[in-house]
Formats: sequence, C-alpha cells, structure tokens
Amino acid sequence: MSVANRTESLREIDLFSDCSKKELTHIARAVEQQNFTAGDNIVEEGRGGATEGYAYVIVAGTAVVRRNGRKVSELRAGETIGEMALFDDGPRTASVVASTDMETLLLSRRALKGIIDSTPSVAHKLLTELAGRLRKSNRKLYG
Repeated sequence: MSVANRTESLREIDLFSDCSKKELTHIARAVEQQNFTAGDNIVEEGRGGATEGYAYVIVAGTAVVRRNGRKVSELRAGETIGEMALFDDGPRTASVVASTDMETLLLSRRALKGIIDSTPSVAHKLLTELAGRLRKSNRKLYG
C-alpha cells in the first residue's frame, strides 16, 4: 500500500479525523501494513508491557472484541484496536480476534513518539479524541 493510499485510509479513522493532510502523510509514513486471516488473534487480554506498545487501524475486515471470554463488541474498517497501548504499558483490556480476513495498519508507540516529537499538533488532536471516548464511556457506565 502506497503512502498516498495509507494517508487516505487514515483520513477515515476517527482517531485521526482532526489531522491535516500533512499530519496524516507523516503518520502514513510511520505505519506498517499488517494483514490477518479470519481466526487470528490480534491482541490478547491481560498482555502488556513494552513489547505490546502498538495499535492497529482497521482498513478492511472485521474483528470480535472479548472481555473475560464474552463478546462485548465488533470492530470494522475505520476503527482502531489497542490505541491505549500507544500511551502506556498497561495490560490489554480485551482480546481481539479477526472474524474475517483483515487489512490493518500497525502503529507502534515508538513511531508515534517520533511523530509527536516532530509534529506536536498531532498529540493534541489524539488526546482530544481519546478524551472524548473516555467521556462517552463514562456516560454509558454512570449515566
């Protein structure tokens, strides 16, 4: 997948929706394409640490999210898997398994740090999106 195609794919992702074309191109250069086959484990609940510092952007396909073995949601193209791991070493909060063949873009914590160091505006945009997600989650939990 070319940098231009990656840039266009990233434009459709909520996590990066406020980024400029220049910022998206910078991110597109830092991600790597990774494909999964239906049934592949993408992330495993409870795993963590420095070796788990990456997230996936779903370009095509679907995945099932499970917590404590129970299905809690399904993810589709345009959504992300494991974005909290870009910011800390905490354990994965859920397991994610490809339910169809999937095309993803892998973003590592190290690559994101490089992007933020060279383009600090990306950090503010990502944090704003993540804060919005946390607020939405809190509303679901606490009303």
